Amino acid sequence: MNERLQKYMARCGVASRRKCEELIVAGRVAVNGQTVTRLGTTIDPKNDMVTVDGSPVFPEKPVYYAVNKPTGYISSSVREKGKPRVIDLIPHESRLFTAGRLDINSSGLIIVTNDGEFANRISHPRYAPEKEYHVIIKGGLNEEEITRLENGIYLEEGETAPASVKIIGESEENTTVSIIVKQGWYRMVRRMFMALGKEVLSLKRVRIGSLTLKGIEKEGMWMELSKEEIKGLK
Repeated sequence: MNERLQKYMARCGVASRRKCEELIVAGRVAVNGQTVTRLGTTIDPKNDMVTVDGSPVFPEKPVYYAVNKPTGYISSSVREKGKPRVIDLIPHESRLFTAGRLDINSSGLIIVTNDGEFANRISHPRYAPEKEYHVIIKGGLNEEEITRLENGIYLEEGETAPASVKIIGESEENTTVSIIVKQGWYRMVRRMFMALGKEVLSLKRVRIGSLTLKGIEKEGMWMELSKEEIKGLK
C-alpha cells in the first residue's frame, strides 16, 4: 500500500510530519535516487528507497520519553555551538526529537520521541493536550490582569485562546502563577505576561495533559513513558 512521503519519513523518525514537509520542499529528500520536492508524492514503503541528505531512512521501533528539561538546554535537534540539546540527555541510538518546544530559558516537562506522527498529533492545535506552567513574575498580579490573561491577550499571531489562571504563591517581591493553555505559539506564555508589562523570572512546564513531572522531579531526569501514558496523550 502506498504512503505519503512525509508520513513515511515521520514514521521513520526523521522528524515531525511538518518538519519532514519542509525537508522535502527544500530538496533534501530523494526517492530511488531522484530528488523529490512535491508534497503530494507517495511511495511504496516495501520497494522504494528514501534518503534524506543522501542517507537512507528506515522505520524504527517507536520510543517515547518524558524529560525534565533544565534551563540552558535547547529543544532543537540541530546542534548549536555551546548549547546542549534536550535529546542529548537520553542515551539512545535512535534519531530523537522533541514533540513541541520549550525555549532555552524555560524548564520543565517536554516529550522526546522518534515517532513523527505522534509528535505531530500532540502538537496540532486541534488535538493538543492542556499544558500547565508555573511562572514566577516580579511584582504582583491583580484581578484585572488575571481576567485579561484568562480571556485572551493580543500577540503578533492574534488573540490567545481562553486560559485558566491562578495565583499559587506570593511574596513581597514576586508572584507565582499557574496558567493552563492549549495553544503552542512560540514563547506564548512568556509573551502573555510581557504584554502586561510583567518581568518573567522563571517559567516551568509542570504538566502536559495527564502527564506530570512525577518520577522526574529533578532537572535533567528522564523516563520512558508507559503504554497508558502514551495512549492518554494521544
